[in-house]
Amino acid sequence: MTNNKKIVLAYSGGLDTSIILKWLQTERGYDVVAFTADIGQGDEVEQARVKALNTGAVNAYALDLREEFVSDFVFPMMRSAAVYEGYYLLGTSIARPLIAKHLVEIAKQEGAEAISHGATGKGNDQVRFELTALALEPEIKTVAPWREWTFQGRADLEEFAREHGIPVPTTKKDPWSTDANLLHISYEGGILEDPWCEPPAHMFKLTVDPTEAPNTPEYVEVEFESGNPVAINGVRYSPADLLDTANKIAGKHGVGRLDLVENRFVGMKSRGVYETPGGTLLYHARRAVESVTLDREVLHQRDALGPKYAELIYNGFWYAPEREALQAYFDFVAASVTGTARLKLYKGNAIVVGRKAPKSLYDKDLVTFEAGGDYNQADAAAFIKLNALRLRVRARAESKASDKETVEVGD
Repeated sequence: MTNNKKIVLAYSGGLDTSIILKWLQTERGYDVVAFTADIGQGDEVEQARVKALNTGAVNAYALDLREEFVSDFVFPMMRSAAVYEGYYLLGTSIARPLIAKHLVEIAKQEGAEAISHGATGKGNDQVRFELTALALEPEIKTVAPWREWTFQGRADLEEFAREHGIPVPTTKKDPWSTDANLLHISYEGGILEDPWCEPPAHMFKLTVDPTEAPNTPEYVEVEFESGNPVAINGVRYSPADLLDTANKIAGKHGVGRLDLVENRFVGMKSRGVYETPGGTLLYHARRAVESVTLDREVLHQRDALGPKYAELIYNGFWYAPEREALQAYFDFVAASVTGTARLKLYKGNAIVVGRKAPKSLYDKDLVTFEAGGDYNQADAAAFIKLNALRLRVRARAESKASDKETVEVGD
């Protein structure tokens, strides 16, 4: 051990963060503590921990955060029905506050003065990591190498790696970058920077090509309690296992692919391709249960607030008071969302074909075209007349004004 100050690095085990680990040591004089979060990305987390130590870290943590990720971050977000810019289910965005939270906790435990990450100076992740860190520890420092070092490209990084004995992959790197967790996989950069370029078929990992999905539809039932999914096809799961199961079921039918040009918080447009099979299935299932359990005005109000909530998550404000206030409202609304949805999965589609709830607001006797129920159709005439009152007043006023103008022209 040295007398150097400590820094905690969010470490993936890849080339970039391995270079950052060594750069923090050699260029900034830090003792580096590595932290690798297992949030379902499928990487060998323990191997990353060992690699960090071999690269020079003074300590290395590998934490299984899968259940915390889904129960404390993904499910609360899902209770809001949040969607960013109409399509994006926020798979990367929602993972960053969890990682940053543990970065800060480990920094306190290790007596570190700073944290570090591998996010670039052009992206959203730098904002998400650092806003979270400062919200939880106001005096924490952040070192963001991509905003500071002089490396100009991958060739410079590989040369630095060779100089310091960091293994450089010999296989050809895919011409895009990925980020994965239990909720999704994202693909950005490289050939995908041309928004006219179709993603290559071999790129996708969680979903089969919809054109090659089974020719027979699969029916699936998802059960919700107080807004949270708790069972699939009658089998109850923990939050992480439920999302993993949903991914496998929906993925084999090609459900959950998205190709989007989105607006980054820093001001530029970015093209991202996403796979969110389980999240897409749960989103449509939940909305189906909401359709029979939520009051009309409550549902409409929730949906009006949802885009703002999604924007807060996307921009990194998970630990902001406005997000927490909205969460309290969404959780209140979700308390009545208990029931089951049935969906048909086929060739990339998740089609709702049934929904039921013990406290359903759907009343067949009221809506039926047959006789019965306590709805008097004659009452609709007065209802329409009263709702048309302001429209009639406006039309009369415009007619009078038009008549006056005609008279003045005639004079």
